[in-house]
Amino acid sequence: MARVLAVVNQKGGVGKTTTSVNLAAALAQAGQRILLVDLDPQGNATMGSGVDKRVVGRTVYHVLLGLGDLTTIRTRAERGGYDLVPANRELAGAEVELVDLPNREVRLKGALERVAQDYDYILIDCPPSLSLLTVNALTAAQRVLIPMQCEYYALEGLSDLVGTIKRVRANLNPEIEIAGLLRTMYDPRNTLSQQVSQQLEAHFGDKVYRTLVPRNVRLAEAPSYGVPAVVWDAASKGAQAYLALADEILAQGQPA
Repeated sequence: MARVLAVVNQKGGVGKTTTSVNLAAALAQAGQRILLVDLDPQGNATMGSGVDKRVVGRTVYHVLLGLGDLTTIRTRAERGGYDLVPANRELAGAEVELVDLPNREVRLKGALERVAQDYDYILIDCPPSLSLLTVNALTAAQRVLIPMQCEYYALEGLSDLVGTIKRVRANLNPEIEIAGLLRTMYDPRNTLSQQVSQQLEAHFGDKVYRTLVPRNVRLAEAPSYGVPAVVWDAASKGAQAYLALADEILAQGQPA
């Protein structure tokens, strides 16, 4: 049965999509069967996986609204070595349309359960908001991976996110846990980065991944070619960090 991992942070620009795409490819390189679900209306994970969001006929939008079956909507991200449920701007409308639908918080969970046996890991790239889409991801997931920059406002937003996870655990998904916090765009020359990093380690202990993802131009370049950085330039520092993160996640093992 697949381990479902939601990549979540309501703050934008912290590396959620970069993490989702590169972790999917890194786990695939490790021999894992991977499904990446793009749950962000911007569709960046779709484009970064080499799938053109402008021409896909059906997307995760159709899955959530019950207009299509995930088994026929998923597509292959050939260069990444994983399967993808794509997204595009249509998904923005799902927020409004889901409100009046029954079981609106568990629609993604139900769809993923039908394909869970096909995969070792299912990764969900979430939008930069604590929205109904994000709640669907948190309800479907067993674990949450939180990418965050080491800056002051990141700590403030983290408390809001942890509060949301606790509410989801209490009301919708009693099994959900934080898998780990991932420090992204890390610059060791920056004193504030070091201080925030130390605060995270002091407060969250072993919930902070040992892997530090540095600021790296190859991570920024790879999406324009529709290829994960771990494939585009596996020797780059950014790619090496995500390969190390995949090793950490595999070492955590499958949930009981």
